[in-house]
Amino acid sequence: MKPPSIPIKKMPVTSRRGFFSIRGIALFLGIIFIFGYGIIFVGTTIVMEYVVDGPAESTSGSLALHEESSNTFPIGVNPRQKLITENPDVDTFFDAHVSESPLARHIQSSWFTHIFAKLTLFETYQNLASPTGRILVIQPGERKEEIASHFGKILHWDAKEKEQFLIKVMDSEPAFAEGKFAPSTYTTGKDATPEEVAKLVSDHFNATVASRYSEEIELQVPLKNTLVIASMIEREAYDFNDMRYISGIMWNRLFSGMKLQIDATLQYARGSESPTSWWPKPVPKDKYVQSPFNTYQNKGLPPEPIANPSLDAILAALNPRKTDCMYYFHDKKGGFHCSVTYEEHVASLKEYYGRGK
Repeated sequence: MKPPSIPIKKMPVTSRRGFFSIRGIALFLGIIFIFGYGIIFVGTTIVMEYVVDGPAESTSGSLALHEESSNTFPIGVNPRQKLITENPDVDTFFDAHVSESPLARHIQSSWFTHIFAKLTLFETYQNLASPTGRILVIQPGERKEEIASHFGKILHWDAKEKEQFLIKVMDSEPAFAEGKFAPSTYTTGKDATPEEVAKLVSDHFNATVASRYSEEIELQVPLKNTLVIASMIEREAYDFNDMRYISGIMWNRLFSGMKLQIDATLQYARGSESPTSWWPKPVPKDKYVQSPFNTYQNKGLPPEPIANPSLDAILAALNPRKTDCMYYFHDKKGGFHCSVTYEEHVASLKEYYGRGK
């Protein structure tokens, strides 16, 4: 079964003549001003929806969290029986707990999320949003070092304080080195300590993920394994439908004893050696990097998650699409293509990229 391609819309290109004319420059600056103000307004609105115990400008260091119900995750994979089934509860869970979250209602595209997260790194933006509070954003797919770096910049932490934050989150139950820095938008006081922020991030993970992970699910697919698979899905996919198909292919490979061969794991391995570039572009020679995270060299799952996945990716990891595909790739427009055999995979690569082997 071959899933349909997923088109990605392109933004129109501004002409050089219009851009560099006086009228064009004035129009451009006006759009930037309106757009920037809009992001500040919408971004602040998003943050305020998370407020529970007080306004965002509270100096107590408390985090405003959106409380969600702890309904159990649906599950459609059985690793012991090497079986995938389509669980009809997936769409219901997604509509209730993922697509209807306050963050999802306001931010419908990854580019907006990315811009909003970048804005929070600027002191000017933070002061406009609140003179005494701070907005912290964890984007899906970030690794813990990225998060500590961003939080440290916003809250003026030194290297020791950033390390304290990481250790506190990693050591909290359940104790994992990566994967439980829950993606979300948080607010806190401008002088919040690493311990305070770590507790808030851990509490959010427990409220949105751990509390929904029943003992029955743990026996079937341990939470750590789910986070490992979800972290790879997060780095490889474009949307929830994409995630579920890639999840199905990953599980098919695991069931058959085939190596996962996920490029994102190569990026993680290289980024761990060179912290100045967390996600370097993979090149062919990376397939020979000596690392337990190299899924081209090692069978099975990596030892830890490679990033911090969204609720979407976790749900997709537990509920893969049932497919016969074993190989996949995205074309230049973001369309998803999968194949049952390696020969079909190579033929598709040649069709869309003019090469393949």
